[in-house]
Amino acid sequence: MQQEAVTAVISGLKRAGVSVVCYLPDSLFKPLYPALDADPELRTIRVTNEGEGASICGGVFLSGQRAVLVMENSGLRAAVEPLARMGLGAGIPVVMLMSYRGELGENNWWAIPHGITMEPVLNALRVPYRIVREQADIEQAIVDSYESSYASYYHSAVVLGGGIVR
Repeated sequence: MQQEAVTAVISGLKRAGVSVVCYLPDSLFKPLYPALDADPELRTIRVTNEGEGASICGGVFLSGQRAVLVMENSGLRAAVEPLARMGLGAGIPVVMLMSYRGELGENNWWAIPHGITMEPVLNALRVPYRIVREQADIEQAIVDSYESSYASYYHSAVVLGGGIVR
């Protein structure tokens, strides 16, 4: 992940009014985490799994603030139960920012299932999402995701792929 992409992510989060960032580190977003931790306007919370992160983000929403769950797309499968309960059952939105493992061109055999399952899982949960492969589109995609989630009281996701994370 290039520094310009890191800057675009943080700028998009701030434009969207995010104050809390929950994350489970992954290698594709490796340069992002120190920048998030160093930003005095963002409170970061490292989580033990993505389901925990989704639940914390839901609690942040209930407190009147905005949070984001930053994770590898494989974490979507780990977060399904809390996402289903909060979104389908209670109207508590969680905005997710995911790296795209298993995208066409992936060279790690173990990551291929992440790409195969991501879109079907998002679709099964009826989560609107945008796959962003151009750095110039990152900031607006994040802002758009919050506009949609907070208007609909439902989740959304921005997935960063292509040259942004490789």
